[in-house]
Amino acid sequence: MATDEQTTDGSQWIVHGERPVYESEWVRVNLTDVELPDGDRFEHHALWLPPAAMIALLNDAGTHVLLMWRHRFVSNVWNWELPGGLIDDGEDPATTAEREILEETGYKPRELRHLVTFEPMIGMVKNPHHVYLGLGAVQVAEPTEVTEMQRLEWVPLTEIPQLIADGKIKNSGTLVALLHVLAISGPAAC
Repeated sequence: MATDEQTTDGSQWIVHGERPVYESEWVRVNLTDVELPDGDRFEHHALWLPPAAMIALLNDAGTHVLLMWRHRFVSNVWNWELPGGLIDDGEDPATTAEREILEETGYKPRELRHLVTFEPMIGMVKNPHHVYLGLGAVQVAEPTEVTEMQRLEWVPLTEIPQLIADGKIKNSGTLVALLHVLAISGPAAC
């Protein structure tokens, strides 16, 4: 069994300092003065991006997930994604997930559970993603953010593995969330 103990066995990198290269509300790039366990010392780029929260909302039967078909201009990719967005200063990630799904879809979850928090590029980027599971859906409004997607669909969980295999789901948060949902749902979901 894997252990998660922090040790002082000489394998930890030592940070001697950090200096900013570029800063904005969307991104911070720093050069960090690090020392490896073998004594090698150099500057390493470190990138900060704002934390995000997203939600995998399942229908009342637990058989379908609400996904958005959307374009990402940076990578020029169309793919299925979960509703979500950036966490406002001082905002609880669960509040962000609920706010974002309401803005983007008009739905609220009947119940909200935290699934996992992960770092998509842990070696160079600090950008925690908080993933939630919404159980049951209540449509309470029309979406207010209408430029976020081409369309919104309730997609059967049974189709998720093939969508992933076909490259139709590329977003790391969506992949982590849906693979987690499939893992806890068991073989019946596939």
